[in-house]
Amino acid sequence: MSKTQYNRSISERFRGFLPVVVDVETGGFDASRDALLEIAVVTVRMDAAGLLLPAETHSTHVEPYPGTNLDPKALAFNGIDPDHPFRMALPEREALQKVFTPIRHAIKESGCTRAILVGHNAFFDLGFINAAAERSKVKRNPFHPFSTFDTVSLAGLAYGQTVLARAAQAAGLEWDSSEAHSAVYDAERTAELFCAIVNRWRALEAGDTGT
Repeated sequence: MSKTQYNRSISERFRGFLPVVVDVETGGFDASRDALLEIAVVTVRMDAAGLLLPAETHSTHVEPYPGTNLDPKALAFNGIDPDHPFRMALPEREALQKVFTPIRHAIKESGCTRAILVGHNAFFDLGFINAAAERSKVKRNPFHPFSTFDTVSLAGLAYGQTVLARAAQAAGLEWDSSEAHSAVYDAERTAELFCAIVNRWRALEAGDTGT
């Protein structure tokens, strides 16, 4: 398959949107006031057979934006120490640019017009991304401002499971509980889950149930 055919396929599959899987770790649940602490994004690609696959992972630790809140309960849950010297965290604006830049490149390479966020409870991740972009005055947010693909709903439909770990296992994917709640790990597993669901639907449409 030529590059032109590849680009046309993935751009047409989601009406010009490129799915990009996102997971964030935060200092609480309120996007308007709690700190963004970690971001991971996974782009996807379509192979010659039309199957969706995870492509590239990009991630960064984020310095709490001045004035944002750090809830001790949230930090205990995700295990993040915002003051740890080895976090190598970036200021929020730089962190967003670090992950937005490869997303923009992927959009261009895929022939799409914009990214659409894929997440497990996607409204949470998109809310923090949008809030951080607004307060940090980052222009050209690559994501659609409100539309998402939520793997909670998709996995509930496909596998009858809504918890990420259980949905991944139902899809036949490996799951390591000790790695969970790392933005990179959760984003990569969510990407695998999303691709598995899309590919399963494709197989059903083609009449190939794998049985």
